[in-house]
Amino acid sequence: MISNKSRGFIISRKFLACTTNWSKARGLMFRKPQSLVMKFKKPVRVSLHMIFVFFSIDLAFLNRDYKVIELKRNFRPFSFYMPKTKASLLIETPAGNLKTTQIGDILSIEKNSGDAGKSENSF
Repeated sequence: MISNKSRGFIISRKFLACTTNWSKARGLMFRKPQSLVMKFKKPVRVSLHMIFVFFSIDLAFLNRDYKVIELKRNFRPFSFYMPKTKASLLIETPAGNLKTTQIGDILSIEKNSGDAGKSENSF
């Protein structure tokens, strides 16, 4: 579950954890609308594209303390985005899920219930 601790609401009850280079590169391409979380070994500035993603999404870039350091709302299909800052985590979620999230908010990312044995959700 992804929640906004600063404002007290749930952003997404479930998410897909992208832990491999392949899953990070694929992202939401050819997938149905859902939330993804990518965790990086060190802060990075990742160039993003929406090629073969057929719905708009919101992006939250977090530092290692899960603080929102950059937001991109309504990232549209077949477009590109280069973040201004390096981030330790990236959340991709269907457009509108981050409408009340602000820079400086602290987010919480917890394993999906029932996924205790899956390393894909080890956040």
